[in-house]
Amino acid sequence: MENLLSIITFLPIVAAAILALFLRGDDAAAQANAKWLALIATTATFLISLFVLAGFDPADTGFQFVEEHDWIMGLKYKVGVDGISVLFVLLTTFLMPITILSAWNVTVRVKEYMIAFLVLEGLMIGVFVALDLVLFYLFFEAGLIPMFLIIGIWGGKDRIYAAFKFFLYTFLGSVLMLVAMIAMYVDAGTTDIPTLLTHQFSSETIEVLGLRVVGGVQLLLWLAFFASFAVKMPMWPVHTWLPDAHVQAPTAGSVVLAAILLKMGGYGFLRFSLPMFPVASDLMSGVVFWLSAIAIVYTSLVALAQEDMKKLIAYSSVAHMGYVTMGIFAANQQGVDGAIFQMLSHGFISGALFLCVGVIYDRMHTRDIDAYGGLVNRMPRYALVFMFFTMANVGLPGTSGFVGEFLTLMGIFQVNTWVAFVSATGVILSAAYALWLYRRVVFGDLIKESLKAITDMTAREKATFAPLVAMTLILGIYPSLVTDIIGPSVEALISNYHAAIPAEAGVQLASH
Repeated sequence: MENLLSIITFLPIVAAAILALFLRGDDAAAQANAKWLALIATTATFLISLFVLAGFDPADTGFQFVEEHDWIMGLKYKVGVDGISVLFVLLTTFLMPITILSAWNVTVRVKEYMIAFLVLEGLMIGVFVALDLVLFYLFFEAGLIPMFLIIGIWGGKDRIYAAFKFFLYTFLGSVLMLVAMIAMYVDAGTTDIPTLLTHQFSSETIEVLGLRVVGGVQLLLWLAFFASFAVKMPMWPVHTWLPDAHVQAPTAGSVVLAAILLKMGGYGFLRFSLPMFPVASDLMSGVVFWLSAIAIVYTSLVALAQEDMKKLIAYSSVAHMGYVTMGIFAANQQGVDGAIFQMLSHGFISGALFLCVGVIYDRMHTRDIDAYGGLVNRMPRYALVFMFFTMANVGLPGTSGFVGEFLTLMGIFQVNTWVAFVSATGVILSAAYALWLYRRVVFGDLIKESLKAITDMTAREKATFAPLVAMTLILGIYPSLVTDIIGPSVEALISNYHAAIPAEAGVQLASH
């Protein structure tokens, strides 16, 4: 089947256009139609994306399902997937029907809400399949707009502040990336990503404003891309937009933000930073290691001090992304495998945790931890699901959360034992804040009058959790489902990376 990637990229956007043009009114029937159309479109996109997985050959480390067409002003529309990007496409298409289902009780401007999510899905898939710098940048930046609207229109009482903070942080970081892309085009004469992966950017020491830059042009380009991807992840200390965005976003917005949008930063490091700027990545790896280690410990401690459930889970996301950046820049098979696995696993687990908060927020309209307690007495099924994802978030063996953390720690241990030691304390801290949250919300006596009439999960809510439970268990027990697909592409990336680094690069940095 030809043009599969274009179909799954633009099908949700076409569905959004149909909603915008043909659905009239805001009565109950119109709202139901908008929800059903969004659910059908996202489910169809997922089912079609399974054909991409079925036809994908993991042994081929090049790009597959490539489509290339002339576009505008000599630019090309070019898309394709390799072992690194194909599973991120699947993660996106898998989670979007669940996200739409979780937003079924939205009653305010439902048509616009569904349009925003449909457009966002198409743009997120576009980021993972783009094989042209300009196309990548357009998808990467355009995704800010629907998320900005989702937070700003359907968010909490401080939604305008959170929406602008989210937009400005991520947009300002990406401006530097745009400058770097222009410089890459001037240097290489092309915006074609597969061609750029084989192009060698200069790493000779240069002088800039009287300062000697070891790593030369590569380092400057690396720093520009790092500014964008570090904010998107987000890495410490440019993470402060994330807790505000999560707290103010509606539940479905938080799920997409944590499960998919954050992964674009990690994907960017794997697609651009490591293969295109290997010398600079090697020079700066120590900085990334310690920023990651600080993020893991610091944000875990901050999570312990939170009184808002969403804020606690948001800080937990920053800590878990610390393992990802650490694993990527360890630049060995276990580290990069672990980083990709952690990103996919985190998509299921953090998405589910935000859904867990949404279930009780819909009933009580508060996220304060102190407002709850003893929910197991009235909501035993909810308590079981929440316990499962709490354990997965902690990294319990048998869940996907364990595999990602274990592999990244294995990878970093081979490179820097001190960073591995500091980062390993994050496993203990994550258990502390996750179990502390669970105990205060679920266990104890049901003494608050407001909670005595609370009801357990509905059939729709159970349906949203079922596929997430299944994936978290399956990947925890059988991780080679992921590692077999990503392994050959990661191996090719690592071998090309190390082949491109001169033996004296580390010595040269030390001498300066």
